[in-house]
Amino acid sequence: MPDSKSRIAVLIDADNTSARHIKDLLEEVARYGTPTVRRAYGDFTVPQLSGWKDVLNPHAIQPVQQFAYTTGKNSTDSALIIDAMDLLYSGTLDAFAIVSSDSDFTRLVTRLRESGKIVYGFGQSKTPESLVAACDRFIYLEVLSAADDEAPVAARDPQDPKLKQMLLKAIDAASHDDGWASLAEVGQYLTKSHASFDPRNYGFAKLSTLSRAQDYLDVEVGDGPGRVRRRPAAKKTARKTAPPPTRRAEPVRK
Repeated sequence: MPDSKSRIAVLIDADNTSARHIKDLLEEVARYGTPTVRRAYGDFTVPQLSGWKDVLNPHAIQPVQQFAYTTGKNSTDSALIIDAMDLLYSGTLDAFAIVSSDSDFTRLVTRLRESGKIVYGFGQSKTPESLVAACDRFIYLEVLSAADDEAPVAARDPQDPKLKQMLLKAIDAASHDDGWASLAEVGQYLTKSHASFDPRNYGFAKLSTLSRAQDYLDVEVGDGPGRVRRRPAAKKTARKTAPPPTRRAEPVRK
């Protein structure tokens, strides 16, 4: 569960992240804790990163200038990784938010989790599965915001058979003897088993509304915690058939 007291280091690979997502990104990070450390890494002298100048100061993000040592080599990755390990050993942080779509950070994420830290990943929908799966939770930036000059990303099909399989498995794992499962427990199971699971990926703000859109689920949301279950199969009524005609007994011939 998110902890508002959790101290989070937000480390941004500016070379692979658009500055237009930063406001929504930091608001999302605030749902899981306090973004205590905020750093963006890149060569801010190149025209491709010019948009970052307008967002660094307003969002209290420390720029870490990293010139490319040779053409075709990305030194930004190394700088971010070194800082992440320094912050890990400082012992003052509870979690990390790694913002990148680069699979080169997969080993870093794994190392941070091995040390008992929670890692939230943020990246584009093209992010390799290796990095997505390595994180405790991975959120796609396109889901958080879309700039005016960008075409919005199409939501995934809420009737996807893979989604049905995920939901039913989570409900079975969290259900009680009566078949009902807490929506909160189902959500926790889904994020633990599928790091990138998010109802917003399917065009729904909450798990409850996504579940309501499934014709194989029953959802109850009242004053208390919501709950969900497999929809019971409709009972088939037996078709009445006419009894066979009674045959008259033939007289016995003597």
